[in-house]
Amino acid sequence: MKYHDFLGQVQHRAEMATTEEAVSATRATLQTLAERVTRGQASHVAAQLPEELAIYLSDAKPKPERFSLDEFFERVAAREGADMPQSTYHARVVVEVLGEALNPDEWEELRGQLPDEYNPLFESGSTGPMQTG
Repeated sequence: MKYHDFLGQVQHRAEMATTEEAVSATRATLQTLAERVTRGQASHVAAQLPEELAIYLSDAKPKPERFSLDEFFERVAAREGADMPQSTYHARVVVEVLGEALNPDEWEELRGQLPDEYNPLFESGSTGPMQTG
């Protein structure tokens, strides 16, 4: 998926007014994801994304940080500069588009790096309420 296509999908699905909002949400989500998965996994994901998006995964550490899904959403909100409900929704949209950009094997490997607590992030998508527990 090309850079502008990725951002266009995020912008459209999240009903954002500008591409800059889509960039901010995408950056915040991918940077936070890079903190939660191994450097190797982040590199594998980055290899399937355009350079402009792959850069957001470049700060991954050899060992992932351990933090909850709630903390994931808090970090995204802080990076994006948005309130929690809005940034949570944006993160869901970004992850949904990411899932479409990656090949199925890579998608499953990415999901496998995260505990079951993160399943709602991957399963909720851009429509409907986020199902938890």
